[in-house]
Amino acid sequence: MEAWEIALICIACVIVTAIATFFITRALFKKQLRDNPPINEKMIRAMFMSMGRPATEKQIREVMRNVKNQSK
Repeated sequence: MEAWEIALICIACVIVTAIATFFITRALFKKQLRDNPPINEKMIRAMFMSMGRPATEKQIREVMRNVKNQSK
């Protein structure tokens, strides 16, 4: 084997590994966010109470829907 062939194979392996790592990491990150959302309804209720007013279920659902739409 020539030296340039070995170098070409090494470069191809690095590129394939980088692409595979990107997609695997992205899938794991999405799964982690789906399993452990960064905000939940209890946190939204606490946020509204800290502002001095109780939240209605409609407001909570609206905030949750907006958070989910932002993460897509």
